[in-house]
Amino acid sequence: MAEAQKSKLIDGWEVVIGLEIHTQLMTNTKIFSGASTEFGQDPNTQACLVDLAMPGVLPVLNQAVVDLAIRFGLGVDAYIDKASVFARKNYFYPDSPKGYQISQMDNPIVGLGHIDIKLDDGSSKRIGITRAHLEEDAGKSLHEDFAGMTGIDLNRAGTPLLEIVSEPDMRSVEEAVAYVKAIHGLVRWLGISDGNMAEGSFRCDCNVSLRRPGDEFGTRCELKNINSFRFIERAINVEIERQMDILESGGSITQETRLFDPNKMETRSMRSKEEANDYRYFPDPDLLPVIISDEQIERIRAELPELPVARRARFISEYGISDYDAHVLTLSREMADFYETVVATAGGAAHAKIAANWVMGEFSGALNKAGLEITDSPVSAEQLGGMVARIIDNTISGKIAKQVFGFMWESEGQTADAIIAEKGLKQETDTGAIEAIIKEVLAANEKMVEEYKSGKEKAFNGLVGQVMKASRGKANPAQVNQLMKQLLD
Repeated sequence: MAEAQKSKLIDGWEVVIGLEIHTQLMTNTKIFSGASTEFGQDPNTQACLVDLAMPGVLPVLNQAVVDLAIRFGLGVDAYIDKASVFARKNYFYPDSPKGYQISQMDNPIVGLGHIDIKLDDGSSKRIGITRAHLEEDAGKSLHEDFAGMTGIDLNRAGTPLLEIVSEPDMRSVEEAVAYVKAIHGLVRWLGISDGNMAEGSFRCDCNVSLRRPGDEFGTRCELKNINSFRFIERAINVEIERQMDILESGGSITQETRLFDPNKMETRSMRSKEEANDYRYFPDPDLLPVIISDEQIERIRAELPELPVARRARFISEYGISDYDAHVLTLSREMADFYETVVATAGGAAHAKIAANWVMGEFSGALNKAGLEITDSPVSAEQLGGMVARIIDNTISGKIAKQVFGFMWESEGQTADAIIAEKGLKQETDTGAIEAIIKEVLAANEKMVEEYKSGKEKAFNGLVGQVMKASRGKANPAQVNQLMKQLLD
């Protein structure tokens, strides 16, 4: 353990990271009004009088956001507070029409919980979750289309957010990125958010500080509103270097909020970091306390899908695949569902490993190359499973299967069976036919035969290659190897 801890030090400094993730909840309407949350509409067309805080209007809590918050809490094994209140968090943003934000301070709906992350070396680490509280989003300032001016779009004002606050448990950039990916995967798995970073549905604030091992926590700086895994990694690395330069030259860190500039690869000061008392929190007088019953919690628990950790464990025990394979196959609920359908179509758990290889290999590679989500794949799980079944029953070889998969990817829903029949790709398993081809190859390659007999094993592979070429890849490779050895020996 001591060696693992030492390996994370950077020039004798230990980095301490805590993250605040804002994820937009997947509701049709806003948290305190009936205005739509649909993305991409014309500016200021989805901001109603409640969102604009006009005189005489009152907020009304959207019940769906409470259910989604509880759903997340159950997903991270967190304490669910059965009585909580909304507060007014007072500060001025030009794109916040109220002059305050309705949020939660004391007794958030979701309390202490945790999530386990997987690291590149195969190890796991548990990261604590301090709280997850509900709040409304602000609007958006637009600069690029207004020469010397700023436009304000209030469509996002009042959009429901769940702010997930971690404990300062991360000690490396790798751990921080793994944590963000784990939370991102979980909110999508639970169906509480689409997690679309490009649309602002999932954003991260990174609190970074440095200390010598064993010392008290250092002064932290917050990196605000980072919306990609790559930028999170880069921003934290840049901030670590900045703080290290200051500390090693005898300076001290000022607690502040900073912005990351990916073009200049630097962080720059945005404002001094406020403490909770700077926001002058007080209970919102227009909103009733939120009371959660045991029945409500149990109803939501009963509706939960099988969680990633449980599904991973089941894949290992039921399908006999490795921990690594199970981890990759449960990175998203869509991938896990797809894999299980492939296994079922291919013939069941006995063929789970070959199904895993195809889902993680050729199939995932094709998705990445095409830039597609699994839900947009032109090859269905049933199609892929049907093709795997033909490998298992020796109708086609693994090499021919790659051709079949390529045709399936380009076709309009054609099955493997139809492609094999149409393209004449059925594997040759007739012993007599294969033996005839081998004899022809041996007769035409006497030098390679002599090399093999003199002890050069590479010559054998060359002869097998010639047979496969002569059969246009259709000869069963196992039978070719077996018959070739019989004839040569």
